[in-house]
Formats: sequence, structure tokens, C-alpha cells
Amino acid sequence: MKFDTASQLGHILFIPHGGGPLPLFGDPGHRHLFGFLQEITPSLGQPSAILVISAHWEEALATVTHGEHPSLIYDYYGFPEAAYQIRYPAPGSPALADKIFQLLNLNGIEARLDSERGFDHGLFVPLKIMYPEADIPCVQLSLLRSLDPAVHLHIGKALSPLRRENVLVLGSGFSFHNLEAFFAPTSGAPDLKNEAFEEWLIDSCTNPNLSAEERETRLVRWREAPFASYCHPREEHLLPLHVCLGLSDAPARLAFSGDVSGKRASAFLW
Repeated sequence: MKFDTASQLGHILFIPHGGGPLPLFGDPGHRHLFGFLQEITPSLGQPSAILVISAHWEEALATVTHGEHPSLIYDYYGFPEAAYQIRYPAPGSPALADKIFQLLNLNGIEARLDSERGFDHGLFVPLKIMYPEADIPCVQLSLLRSLDPAVHLHIGKALSPLRRENVLVLGSGFSFHNLEAFFAPTSGAPDLKNEAFEEWLIDSCTNPNLSAEERETRLVRWREAPFASYCHPREEHLLPLHVCLGLSDAPARLAFSGDVSGKRASAFLW
């Protein structure tokens, strides 16, 4: 699937990042996701830097990686030794981190810089597929432990000037994240609860007849969506989407909707 890249604005992309390192090891349940991440990359152009909001980092304050050469954090367990030997030596960007810090503070969001924190698998797993050369500077931004959807939308709004600077903003989470459901026995039939929530989410993010305010209200009140608490018993994998949505007043385009580990998951592009 190809996308129009004529816009001068940097792209915003929310993705399902899959289960731990599995997308990198030929797991059959991640075949569609792997193909999508490879295929969409040429459509994104060549960003000057990448900002990743990962579901796997929560802090009391919005925290930004500030190191020049961040290490990797293998924040998963129970995988073969090769999963702990993955390398992704992308440089950091203290200059971009400083800019993010300033934008957050200017918009009343208390933030801090962290020169020690490395990149977790919400960054290095998808980017190793998308940009295997690891030559684009990367910065990671934490979620807030409050998990307040309105605050994460506000963070996105605060960061919207980055779009004029050819920064790819990557929300790395999952539109469905119920671990028990992933591992439960299945007949192979579609999960109707999963399907209902995905349809609601797709409509909320992409429907051109919704105003920006209506989209934001839906996402802030996402717990009212069909089977929301089943699909997200805890919301950390959905909140990178709130940051992404806050960065743009326009509706998203559905970039991917397919099977990931037996559940339907979606990706959105702005």
C-alpha cells in the first residue's frame, strides 16, 4: 500500500509493535505486521529524526531520552538468547530532546531529560524492520504514570511544531492489548469483541465527518467504546495513539488493519 508523501509536514504513525522481539524472528503471527512495517517505510520519506512514544516507558513526569548513544533495554523475558543480542545502534539526538523539553514546558507540561535511559523494544523492534541501517537519530518520550488520556492528547498538541521539522513521530503500542486473550484457546473464529472495538477505533480516528474536537472527545472517553476494557484492561498500549492524534487536527488514514498474533490490530497514519 502506497501513501501520498507530497505534504511538507512530517509524518505521524501509530503502530502495533507486536509481542516482544517476535516480529524480528519470523514468527508466523507477526507476518502481516512485519510486511506492513517494511512496505510503509518508503512512503514516509527520509526523516531527519524519529521521536518514539513507547507503551513500555512510564514516568511521573514526561521524560525524554537525552543521551548521544543510548543503549538498548531488553524489556521482555522468556525468549531465546538471540533476543538479548539484538543490536540497533541508532544515535540519540540531545538537540531534539532539548526542543521537545522546551515545547512541553511552554505548554504547561512538566518534563525532564534523562541522559542515562536507553531505548526499549517499543523503539528498536519496529525500527529495526523499518530503518535497519540505524542511521537516523532517535529520541524516546515516556508516557505519564497517570495514564490520563486528556493529558496525553495535550502532549501531542504541544509537540505539533515538530511536524514542520521533518521529524517522524512514531506511537508504538497496540490497538488491542489483552494478554490473556492473546494466549487463550481459540476456535479460529473472529473475536467479536476485538472486532467491535477496532471498528470503533478506526471510525474515531479516520472518519472525515468528525471534527477534531469530536475525535478527541471520543479518545478521551475511550472507555465508553464497545468492549474497551476487554481490549485494554490497562491502557498503556493505547495511549501512544492519543499523543499521535493530538499532533494533528486532521483525520488519520488507516495504514494497516490485519491479524497480529490471532487478533485484529490497526495502524494509523497522519
